[in-house]
Amino acid sequence: MAPTRLGSYPPIGYGAAPEEGEKLAVSFRRFAHLLLKHKWIILAAVATTCVLGAIHTLLKTPLYAAEVRIQIDREGTKIVESGTTISADTGSADFLRTQYELLKSRAMAERVASSLNLYRDDSYLKARDVSALRLVTGYFSKPRTASQAARISHASDILLNAVTIKPVPGSRLVDIRYLDPDPQRAQTVANGYADAYVASNLNRRFEANAYAKTFLDDQIKQLQIRLQESEQILIDFAEKERMVDVNDKASIAESSLAAANTAAGQLISERIKNEQLWRQVESTTAINLPQILTNQVVDTLRGQRKALETEYQQKLENFKPSYPEMVQITNKIKEVDRQLAAEVKAIRNSLKAAYQSSLAQENEMKARIEEVRAEVLDLQKKGIRYNILKREVETNRNLYNSLLQRLKEVDIAGGVGTNNIFIVDRAVLPSAPSEPSLSRALVLALGFGLFIGVGISLLLEVLDDRVRAPEEVEEISGLPTLGIIPRDESGMDLSMVLKDPRSHIAEAYRSFATALQFSTDTGLPRSIAVTSAGAGEGKSTTAVAIARHFAQMGLKVLLIDADLRRPSLHIKLHLDNSMGFSNYLTGAAMPPDLVQRTDHPNLAFMGSGPLPPNAADLLSGPRVYSLISLGSDVFHLIIFDSPPVLGLADAQLLSSAAAATVFVVGAGDTRKGALRVALRRMHMARVTPLGTIITKFDSKAVGYAYGEGYDYKYGYHMDAEEAESGSRTPQLARY
Repeated sequence: MAPTRLGSYPPIGYGAAPEEGEKLAVSFRRFAHLLLKHKWIILAAVATTCVLGAIHTLLKTPLYAAEVRIQIDREGTKIVESGTTISADTGSADFLRTQYELLKSRAMAERVASSLNLYRDDSYLKARDVSALRLVTGYFSKPRTASQAARISHASDILLNAVTIKPVPGSRLVDIRYLDPDPQRAQTVANGYADAYVASNLNRRFEANAYAKTFLDDQIKQLQIRLQESEQILIDFAEKERMVDVNDKASIAESSLAAANTAAGQLISERIKNEQLWRQVESTTAINLPQILTNQVVDTLRGQRKALETEYQQKLENFKPSYPEMVQITNKIKEVDRQLAAEVKAIRNSLKAAYQSSLAQENEMKARIEEVRAEVLDLQKKGIRYNILKREVETNRNLYNSLLQRLKEVDIAGGVGTNNIFIVDRAVLPSAPSEPSLSRALVLALGFGLFIGVGISLLLEVLDDRVRAPEEVEEISGLPTLGIIPRDESGMDLSMVLKDPRSHIAEAYRSFATALQFSTDTGLPRSIAVTSAGAGEGKSTTAVAIARHFAQMGLKVLLIDADLRRPSLHIKLHLDNSMGFSNYLTGAAMPPDLVQRTDHPNLAFMGSGPLPPNAADLLSGPRVYSLISLGSDVFHLIIFDSPPVLGLADAQLLSSAAAATVFVVGAGDTRKGALRVALRRMHMARVTPLGTIITKFDSKAVGYAYGEGYDYKYGYHMDAEEAESGSRTPQLARY
């Protein structure tokens, strides 16, 4: 058979997988069983805590509760710049949390203890609760006189432990609750606590105003010095740069520059115009230009010339050109032409002179503009520096005036600011003590006791790693459970119980034997080795029980005590053990000489024989296989009572030789770790057990999953009359 690793078996399931609701029900039943299993531990824990809680409650001094309610606004009335009073409400939740912590501060407790002289009241300073340690220390210690600071500190500790701050949800109201053995003192301290908090808040506001005033005074002095220094720097710079009225000078220079730019534009336009006129008359000799034609002298000369030409043409019809009169007219025309030429030249010269004059004026204006521009730039640079110094002076002056204003506001606010803490309801005289409450203490003690009891029960379950239920065995081993043998609580000898076919233990073994018949494809194995992880788990009893069962069924069975370390079958069967299995393994005897008869004709027994020093060496030889081969010819079934697996190699050797192996697990005796190690050793020896049989099973210890189904109480029952008559007729009945 191929080796199989531990834990590699397929999950064993009988029926459909449980649903979620069923799993929840099983978990609930398991928890209920846990509570029932450890009920005495839980009850003891509950009883102990209840008794201690009751004693502690009864020893406590009755306390009276006085409660005062106050209102905490985010911020009180303050003076603003306009001189009006408004109530600022811009704080956050951090403000209220801060006030709660201030109410619970030690400084507040010391203020109350000092203002109400609580540190001088000896009845207030003495212990309020009784304890064994305090009684012992108070008995052996001598009273001593404490200093005033120590008494105030002690009174403050008592006050802090007795005061409770309870904010009212969704509002700005806060309840201050104080507990004291004296009802009158409880009322006084509660009201005094609220008054002290109001006074403390006012003191903080006045201290804040005083600090602000000191700070502003210091800042004003510094700003005054800075203002004087900046003004002196401005004056020195103005004197150095001769800028007494820098703004007027800057305006004159800028105006001159603007006027110069305007004049320059006009001169440029005039120069361009004169240049165009000059260029037109310079490049031509014609007199038909507008500049010439519009001249009155030229116009007159042109008229005279035209008249002369007309006269010359008229007379040319009658006279020749050489005629004196014609020559005279010609000379007149030439004189007119000379005069026109002279006049045109004069006009050209005048246009050129106008052009040259406008060009010279333009150049002069440009030079003047550059001078004015340089002067303006220089003034602007000086003006920028001057303005910087002037702004610094103005800034310092504004800061100085602002701080003076704030200083006046702080003085006014310190005198007229209102408080933001109001007492809504003062404490009244309590009529009955509010603590301690015995019922509440018992409820808390009950819950605490249940918690401790259940916790101890869970801890015990976690620390207990013993195997108790078939599911645990199947989960660890991966093997099917072939049988479950209940624990025998009758007190009788187990051999007598097994001989009684009506006992529930015998019925359980019969069920196991039936499962063995269907454990393989070929039916009941011819040889079976019965082993367990450790000693005392019921493997020997199991071997005897199944041997008797199959013998009663008519099979010839050979039961061999193969435990060569601590044999016990000869004691259970009341037979001799002087010769047996060890003699055969050493070759000292043969099986016919070693087999003994028992009280059943179909059951034969071979004892262990003398205990050899080398049992593992004997079992590792071939004689075990020979015995099985020879015995199979005579017997239908050979059963080996094998030694435990842990610590020995005998069980692995016998299991390897046998056709099948049955692993016995004692419920409540076998540890989970030991079971894992034993099965791992079996698998390392290439042995795969058919399954497990669980002995000493206690359904009450597992109760959440098992009830009457594993008790085998549905069996034979004889009533009293049948017992007297000796009748053996069975009747089905449920115990």
